[in-house]
Amino acid sequence: EVQLQASGGGLVQAGDYLRLSCAASGFSVDDYMIGWFRRVQGMEREGVVCMSSKFGSTTYADFVKGRFTISTDSAKNTVYLEMNSLKPEDTAVYYCAVDQTPTQPCIIYREYYDYWGQGTQVTVSS
Repeated sequence: EVQLQASGGGLVQAGDYLRLSCAASGFSVDDYMIGWFRRVQGMEREGVVCMSSKFGSTTYADFVKGRFTISTDSAKNTVYLEMNSLKPEDTAVYYCAVDQTPTQPCIIYREYYDYWGQGTQVTVSS
């Protein structure tokens, strides 16, 4: 059974760093397409970054380019989202998700993803 457990959210100040984790089970993070998404209150869930390790493909949303980094730890079967220079507009619930069919390039649209974690709240104060 595919399961995702997101963690690492919290309350930080603008300019701070935060690292989110997504612990996976039931599959290998190296084999699936992985995405981080977020939902700002009152808005639709939007893609932040996707990765298809099989193809070495990574795509970032423009609003996080140069600030956020996705990575994986195969030994821990965990996906990370490192967030630098956080802004108040980054405040959202962040979700990790996976799709069984990695693509090249990876797809950053939520409709493509089959499995979702429960979300972790990130709040950035000004």
